[in-house]
Amino acid sequence: MILVTGSAGLIGTAVLGLLAEAGIAARGFDMREDAAQDTRNSSALAEALDGATGVVHLAAVSRVVWAQNDPDLTQQVNVEALRSLIGLMQDSPLSPWLIFASSREVYGEQARLPVVEDDPLEPLNTYARSKVAGEEQTAAARGGGMRAQTVRFSNVYGSTADHEDRVVPAFARTAALGGELRIDGSENLFDFTHVDDAALGLFKAIVAMIEGRDLPSIHFLTGKGTTLGELAAMAVKEARRPVTLREAPPRRFDVARFVGDPSRARELLGWEAKIPVEAGFARLVDDFAKLAEADGAPAVASAR
Repeated sequence: MILVTGSAGLIGTAVLGLLAEAGIAARGFDMREDAAQDTRNSSALAEALDGATGVVHLAAVSRVVWAQNDPDLTQQVNVEALRSLIGLMQDSPLSPWLIFASSREVYGEQARLPVVEDDPLEPLNTYARSKVAGEEQTAAARGGGMRAQTVRFSNVYGSTADHEDRVVPAFARTAALGGELRIDGSENLFDFTHVDDAALGLFKAIVAMIEGRDLPSIHFLTGKGTTLGELAAMAVKEARRPVTLREAPPRRFDVARFVGDPSRARELLGWEAKIPVEAGFARLVDDFAKLAEADGAPAVASAR
């Protein structure tokens, strides 16, 4: 049985579905579904870990701005809870393996793009520093004999259930419903990855662990950059109702430019992203429009 923490999140929900389709037993653990399922609650975590042969640790304070606003909570959830989890895993008679979910934020501002997994980690914000700490704990556990791996994600999107203040769902919702679209740094460049692609990459990493393979750190991303200005242009193109644009300066704690190299995932796992951001964004606008229609808003024809 595989334990998936953060199982009600964007990636967790998707990977649980893939595990179920493959007939791989999995158990979710997420405080959004049960308040007691808090990774800071070591007794609840120990109970969930019972019978687990592997753990996918997705649970986290997962937004840069949330971490920046509450560094103490971020330390508790992203660092101390992982330390507790690893300790419980080390005490388990089943010796479960660990996949730790990290982020492209750990790379900070790199001088050269695309970024490869072995480039230096240069975190710029509270969230990124917490993820570097998690990676260090994962590496220490691996050094102590645990089978443990880090995977890194980059700007994953693709669900109407995503956090509404994240850039892609915010832009897609505005395109579907109309309103003002604020661009915090139009030249900021990111590697947007659809959740279907990210979850499939994680699933392949899980299968590799089940098969007994030991893998280095791997990031799951497209290798293609999109500026926020380009994303805003997609929103205007797909808009079902009037959209106005407002440019704002970049936030001081954000990484401004990131594109990763997906070669390692392709070579080791046979994985590569299949969904271009244009197609994934258009699909998300459709989903928001359908959701609004189901809630009673009048239907609006697709812009395409």
